[in-house]
Amino acid sequence: MPPLTDQVREADISNPNGYYEFEPVKRTKTDPSWLVRASGKAVKMVYRLLYDLPSDYSYRVVMMQRRVEEVLSSQRAMLRHQNNDDSVDDAQMVKIYQRELANLESWIQRQANFSKLDMSYNELVKDPASQISRVADFLGGNLDQQSMTAVIDPNLYRNRL
Repeated sequence: MPPLTDQVREADISNPNGYYEFEPVKRTKTDPSWLVRASGKAVKMVYRLLYDLPSDYSYRVVMMQRRVEEVLSSQRAMLRHQNNDDSVDDAQMVKIYQRELANLESWIQRQANFSKLDMSYNELVKDPASQISRVADFLGGNLDQQSMTAVIDPNLYRNRL
């Protein structure tokens, strides 16, 4: 499944293989016109932007989940590389993040046009083939699972706790 990306955000030390992002996704609330080009493609979105997707499309969401402490560690490392300091306490961030994910889960369950597969980042890195098989089944099969598996680089799993 080809990703919908624009290569605007270049690879860097935090993500040397690039970001697979598509800038118009950030403006979905005011301009969802990019969705016409997204059919049959994988689109990376921050979970908060799922709320902005219009209801006249159907969505299959692969929700990548990672230990919250590792998410915070990863974010802190990226901010350090960008010389950007974040003053929010980790314990407070964990509570906020967990509350937001619970709210999202509740919201998605009420959306008739959403189906969701929960995917553990940690399990994906540990056992890529079986996890990719789950993704392929969820997305309707007929995907190049070997190529999908080859993209996973355990060396980039740097913020382990």
